[in-house]
Amino acid sequence: MTKHLLNFTFLALFLFSGSCAKQAHNQLIVGMELAYPPFEMTDERGNPTGVSVDLARALGKQLGRDVEIRNVSFDGLIPSLQTGKIDLIISSMTATPERAKTIAFSEPYLKTGLCLLIGTNSPIQSIEDLDRSGRTVVVKKGTTGHVFATDKIKNAKLLVLDKEDACVLEVVQGKADVFVYDQISTYENWQRHKDVTRANLKPFQEESWAIGLRQTDTELQQKVNQFLRDFKGQGGFDQLGDRY
Repeated sequence: MTKHLLNFTFLALFLFSGSCAKQAHNQLIVGMELAYPPFEMTDERGNPTGVSVDLARALGKQLGRDVEIRNVSFDGLIPSLQTGKIDLIISSMTATPERAKTIAFSEPYLKTGLCLLIGTNSPIQSIEDLDRSGRTVVVKKGTTGHVFATDKIKNAKLLVLDKEDACVLEVVQGKADVFVYDQISTYENWQRHKDVTRANLKPFQEESWAIGLRQTDTELQQKVNQFLRDFKGQGGFDQLGDRY
């Protein structure tokens, strides 16, 4: 290989690698489970849509970075963040002390709470009636409802399923007495199945949703917090509420 050809080869490799680094730096990979309408879902063509998708894209616009939405099962989101497969979690995730041991969180952007979807034939009225022999409590794996039930349910049967729809179906079919989940989803599921379910929408555990980040990404965390303050001040959350 001649000296000029060698220099040209090194230059080409340098420019190529620099281009790749810039592309990787400019891309923001956001993980969410696209199974939680109206926050995380897909449209009729299978494209990501919903409140969290629009929030992620608005964040990317402010940061000047292209956004890729990556569909990840809810219980796989934190491992994906820790291993670098995604850069952020925007998936209606509650910021809990337990999760904060392994990841960082932004400032809260929405307040909600755990409540109950109850079968019409179940004797359960409130959270105090839950943990009794002969009753079945269903929860979605990896959620705060799952954490609560694992800690508190000692006498009732605990059923842990991967999907929200499957949990709802257990209550609809009378196989479970109650589904422990958040207020918004509980209300919507009750509205869909008013003939066979009822809802206690008063939260027995208040929660806040936040954006999840790696603990080492302190600069990104500051930028995300500034974005959330700006977005709220500009009426962005009100607009998303009206849209969805």
